[in-house]
Amino acid sequence: MKISKVGLILWTMLVLLAVPGLAWAAEPTIDTGDTTFIMLCSALVMIMTPGLALFYGGMVRKKNVLSTIMQSFIIICLVSVQWVLFGYSLAFGPDINHIVGSLSWAGLSGVGQVPSDTYGTTVPHYVFMVFQLMFAIITAAIISGSVAERMRFPAFLLFALLWTTFVYDPLAHWVWGADGWLLNLGALDFAGGTVVHISSGVSGLVAALVLGKRKGFGSEPMAPHQLPFTVLGAALLWFGWFGFNAGSALAANGLAASAFVVTNTAAAAAGLSWIFAEWLHHGKPTMLGAASGAVAGLVGITPAAGFVTPLSAIVIGLVAGVVCYLGVSVVKQKLGYDDSLDAFGVHGIGGTWGAIATGIFCTTTVNPLGKDGLLYGNAAQVGTQAIGVLATVAFAATATFIILKVVGLVTKLRATAEEEELGLDITIHGEDAYPDIVGGSILGGKYSTTSDMQAMLSGSLKTN
Repeated sequence: MKISKVGLILWTMLVLLAVPGLAWAAEPTIDTGDTTFIMLCSALVMIMTPGLALFYGGMVRKKNVLSTIMQSFIIICLVSVQWVLFGYSLAFGPDINHIVGSLSWAGLSGVGQVPSDTYGTTVPHYVFMVFQLMFAIITAAIISGSVAERMRFPAFLLFALLWTTFVYDPLAHWVWGADGWLLNLGALDFAGGTVVHISSGVSGLVAALVLGKRKGFGSEPMAPHQLPFTVLGAALLWFGWFGFNAGSALAANGLAASAFVVTNTAAAAAGLSWIFAEWLHHGKPTMLGAASGAVAGLVGITPAAGFVTPLSAIVIGLVAGVVCYLGVSVVKQKLGYDDSLDAFGVHGIGGTWGAIATGIFCTTTVNPLGKDGLLYGNAAQVGTQAIGVLATVAFAATATFIILKVVGLVTKLRATAEEEELGLDITIHGEDAYPDIVGGSILGGKYSTTSDMQAMLSGSLKTN
């Protein structure tokens, strides 16, 4: 019996419709809503790093504002390339002994336009990859707040590259990578309390101790030079943090909405508790305190954002504002270390509180894939969270110290006394954020132009 071409086509279509898996199983489904949402969240997290640059830039002296902003901005460039070449593969690639990813995805080999089977998302693998990239970027940038006004730019570049490769990437794999050991242990970190904030805060403290105090620290005024910059930076951080936390749901769903709500709630509560703490302590509520408090609340809620209720978020925020205030105004003063812009006081202390608070307040009523915490009958979760904190602190501190010593063998870590005195903007970058058109540079008109200043520094212009 002969079959016509039309009959053959119809017969083939019936077979494919009857067994759809034969035709479409190899093509994972992409959810366009989820994809749009995570791409927007990636952009929100990206803008947090320029926001951090303004937040930090406003708090330094005017002679160091550009060098401080530069440290955050250049991290976007540096880590973006590192992530594509091998960073993403180390952090999220196929597991090696639960410690780090393999280099199977180096150069984004095997990472493309379809969802990742490994992570079971409904967005293209490229989108998942770039979302995680933005976390890696801001984490390295946070550390710059501890070493502001004294770390040389070449040393900072090399340090940031090594730190991201040997500290951030393995930590990300431990907590979020397929089969990472802290993930297997049951430690909860929704959006980066350990991976981002504890690691950067502790590393910043170690770097501050290794470099030593700024010239004149404790004897010269080092007040913020431009608080409106800092407030604008804090606002951008708050804005971007919605992508940071809500986006970590990896879908446009109810969990993302919950994370959005608790993020805003904790930030607001911490802003209030910080200014009331300083009001009681120093007699005046300050704008810098309100901005710092909001950031402290955002840090505190980050690991818990996908696991706690709005009422719990209020408690987490209130405590974060107070403990971070005490960290920067009492502990820092008593111990005498020079954490320039309080990266440890806000991110290290706030991240630690947030990680422990997750173990107290988490509940499966918010996220069935999470766990119940202390308040819901599972006290052991606090212990699991504590293990995650201790492992992160020990690893980040040790690795950071080693990396700094290695960098010190290659290039000088710290600016000279003269460079610090004149400011890193001029001496390292040859720029002046606030040139005086009539009188010259920031040195009160002693030199007529910035080029004169550069010539003086190179020895070709004589000075009296």
